[in-house]
Amino acid sequence: MLHVGEEKNRRCLGKKARDGQPGSNLQKPAVLSPLPITKYRRSMATKGMNLCNVCCLLLYVVTAVLAGRDFYEILGVTKSATIRDIKKAYRKLALQLHPDRNQDDPKAQDKFADLGAAYEVLSDEEKRKQYDAYGEDGLKEGHHGSHNDIFSSFFGDFGFMFGGNRQQQDKNIPRGNDIILDLEVMLEEVYSGNFVEVVRNKPIAKEAPGKRKCNCRQEMRTTQLGPGRFQMTQEMVCDECPNVKLVNEERTLEVEIEQGVRDEMEYPFIGEGEPHVDGEPGDLRFRIKVLKHPVFERRGDDLYTNVTISLVEALVGFEMDIEHLDGHKVHIVRDKITKPGARMWKKGEGLPNFDNINIRGSLIITFDVEFPQTQLDEQQKDGIRSLLKQGSVQKVYNGLQGY
Repeated sequence: MLHVGEEKNRRCLGKKARDGQPGSNLQKPAVLSPLPITKYRRSMATKGMNLCNVCCLLLYVVTAVLAGRDFYEILGVTKSATIRDIKKAYRKLALQLHPDRNQDDPKAQDKFADLGAAYEVLSDEEKRKQYDAYGEDGLKEGHHGSHNDIFSSFFGDFGFMFGGNRQQQDKNIPRGNDIILDLEVMLEEVYSGNFVEVVRNKPIAKEAPGKRKCNCRQEMRTTQLGPGRFQMTQEMVCDECPNVKLVNEERTLEVEIEQGVRDEMEYPFIGEGEPHVDGEPGDLRFRIKVLKHPVFERRGDDLYTNVTISLVEALVGFEMDIEHLDGHKVHIVRDKITKPGARMWKKGEGLPNFDNINIRGSLIITFDVEFPQTQLDEQQKDGIRSLLKQGSVQKVYNGLQGY
């Protein structure tokens, strides 16, 4: 800026010199002008660049505002995320961001609402396509589901709970019965995890015409029989409440089958049990039942399987692949004699641990040997004896001792 001021001063002095004394200072501006003009032009270019940067920044901010919220970023998933990834991310974040858990955060309600909006869009195939193409403003105007409905489909009704237990409640409030349902899951789901949709017809209390007796209780009533004489009796006292009727409503619940889930574990859905017209509904609990698998047997976090090989493979070795629960191949190589009942351990190829999915059990493979069905002639028998050079071993012993 100093150079710009100097240039203006020099130009002004040159003008005065030309007006006052013609020809006396005409060459001075010509000598001094190149350097200031260059600096002046650079200064103007710098201003132009700064103005351009400001415009670009404003354009970016306006574009970001018009584009709406980034639902993928809110859920912490990529644009290639599967529906299972989206459900898993929502379930995890819903527990972390719920306003009841973040009462000191003034923005907790907004964060929770953004999470619900992100899940509602990305979990719906048609809405997700529109959002990917046109952003949030491109979504068609229509019915938007309640976030409470979304949340309850994963965890049950409110009052809200954390860790599988109801919040502190008044023990005097009557409560409906709990419901326990067995949920059969496949071993593939235990290995990889999954979400299972369960459709339930839940009885909901609706207002009905008329009144009804409610909150009935035993109370002591005192009656005066005469001077100084009183009688105390116990009688049933009820309040008068609006009448209600139970109407079945279809509810879809999302049950997460977590990796490594164990048999008999329970997943609670608060308030999804039997209703109580004068109190709170009970809970619905899904009890895990892992189905038998035709190839693998579970023992804790380890998997067991059997492989049958031919007698030739048992003697000379073999190479093969076992298809695992998620479709990947487990490669096996044996270059030595394999005895019937021999075992091979493949570490890290078992089930993920429920408490730490980064820890996995082992895959234990037991080999069975299938002998030829055809009978050998004498020449073949002599050939085998000559080849193996093995004498007779006929030992009788207690094979179960020590087991």
